[in-house]
Amino acid sequence: MRLETLAADADEADALDDDVLAALGADDYRFKVWGGDWCGDCRRQLPGFAAALDAAGVPEDRIEDFPVTKGPNGKEGEGVDEHGIELIPTVVVEDGDGEEIARFVEEADVSIAEFLARELAEPEASA
Repeated sequence: MRLETLAADADEADALDDDVLAALGADDYRFKVWGGDWCGDCRRQLPGFAAALDAAGVPEDRIEDFPVTKGPNGKEGEGVDEHGIELIPTVVVEDGDGEEIARFVEEADVSIAEFLARELAEPEASA
């Protein structure tokens, strides 16, 4: 099953800074996205994030989506326990070796794309 909310909203990609797109498209990052089509935050945020990934030229084979359902004990779905998913949307960015290097959880003062671009730029700033 694929997340419908991870369909790109092309109108939102035009508003993104070139530096954000460059950060998302750099290296061989893999993006793992947990969300639910029933979730208001996901419906509001994921289409813009999908548009950013598309505009950044991230190939589809480096984007994995994991639909989440509400269960009696919290969120349920593939990878939820393994990755400690409690709130959605959650986006985990992994490097080419599968190591987590950035994580967005539910909400921030900027878009998912901008938040992750900041996180991905931090290691470079300290190198």
